[in-house]
Amino acid sequence: MPFDLATFATTFAVIFLAELPDKTMFASLAMGTRMRPLWVWFGTSSAFVVHVLIAVAAGSAFSLLPKPVVQAVAAALFAFGAYTLLRGGDDGDEDESPAKRVTGLWPTYLTAFTVVFIGEWGDLTQITTANLAATRGPLPVALGALLALMAVSALALVAGRFIADRVPLRTVQRVGGVVMLGLAAWSLAEAVL
Repeated sequence: MPFDLATFATTFAVIFLAELPDKTMFASLAMGTRMRPLWVWFGTSSAFVVHVLIAVAAGSAFSLLPKPVVQAVAAALFAFGAYTLLRGGDDGDEDESPAKRVTGLWPTYLTAFTVVFIGEWGDLTQITTANLAATRGPLPVALGALLALMAVSALALVAGRFIADRVPLRTVQRVGGVVMLGLAAWSLAEAVL
């Protein structure tokens, strides 16, 4: 079976947009101000690997159900994701209080891993990854989701303040919500047709 580049690109775009206004991006930004950014990125990336594997495994299990049922559930979950992004709510408030700086590779790595590992359970991007894995190929979904999550974390660590100062969070949420609505409509059409 050939690698589906369209599924990879779609997954990357959807997860990237959904993760931008997410608490994990802001947690990466905050940790990067107190810890060595590269070590934070290693920790967040490791946690993302675990979450993507779990989401793809769950999605692959869902794919064993009849296709119309899977598509209808995926449509409902994408619609919920769109609602979540479009309704607003800024859960990315950054704590500006001074905090003790964490040093050392392992304390930094473990802190970043733990924050993301706990924070991503049941997150919109994890649910979206499971949905996409249930309706598309698991390998391109896994790679697209993982690279998108790692890219957002890296972006937060390198250019987070620049983006936050110039691109309103609400704009990013709206774009992500519209993309999710499109995926909900697409999944619903595939369930009905």
